Amino acid sequence: MAVPQVRAFFDEPTFTVSYLVWDPATRRGAVIDSVLDFDQKSGRTGTHSAGAILNAAERYGVTIDWLLETHAHADHISAAPFLKNATGAPIVIGEHIKTVQRVFKDVFNLSYVTADGRPFDRLVTDGEELPLGDLKIKVLHTPGHTPACVSYLIGDALFVGDTVFMPDYGTARTDFPGGDACTLYRSIQKLLALPQETRVFLCHDYKAPGRDVYAWQSTIGEQRAKNIHIAGVGEDEFVAMRVARDKTLSMPALILPSIQVNIQAGELPPPEANGVRYLKIPIDAL
Repeated sequence: MAVPQVRAFFDEPTFTVSYLVWDPATRRGAVIDSVLDFDQKSGRTGTHSAGAILNAAERYGVTIDWLLETHAHADHISAAPFLKNATGAPIVIGEHIKTVQRVFKDVFNLSYVTADGRPFDRLVTDGEELPLGDLKIKVLHTPGHTPACVSYLIGDALFVGDTVFMPDYGTARTDFPGGDACTLYRSIQKLLALPQETRVFLCHDYKAPGRDVYAWQSTIGEQRAKNIHIAGVGEDEFVAMRVARDKTLSMPALILPSIQVNIQAGELPPPEANGVRYLKIPIDAL
């Protein structure tokens, strides 16, 4: 099996892991789930985190061909527009982003959202393949956390977004609009059918109880045998656990700014007459 090179970038303020992955033979690469620095207290943005990915690509001689999003994130703002401006690479997401756009267009009353997939450059479907040098990026539709979630399989490396976490932490929540615990269980089974040696790269880590260091890489074999939410667990038991657990969870700190930006491929709202861009906070609407 082909073995791509992978470099991880951990953003501790949002507990998010972004990736630079490339074909070692041709040095053609992709960025997965980038992060725009955002200080919620001041409303200021920055590109230090995304700039670190560009610096690494230059250092390794990697040409970035794709900017891949696993879904419209609720916990950080995507830096895809900044990276697109720097590299010319298109922004890619699963085709069901249109469903997510329609829901949140109404929640935030965003007249400029077309809800037809724009401004993403490419909407991909389950089983579709994108070239990455001599490798292929295979798209796997893995809904449940959101309707639009996809995982990307590149050689022996699987990038799962929020579908599962480290085995000692479990699985993604399913209580966002369009989320569904039964659907998530079946998506996870789809991933667990891959070869056990497949490397699994996660989008987040929060340090499970008793673990002192962050971690974001496991294998399909480890997930099958050790994931505390799915190892030896049937669908009905999983759904009951997931629904009960979700009721105890608070909303992500950056959900309101993140969603309204990320359904637009990371593009900030258009400036108003004074030249300033504004994010909305719906009151008593969620």
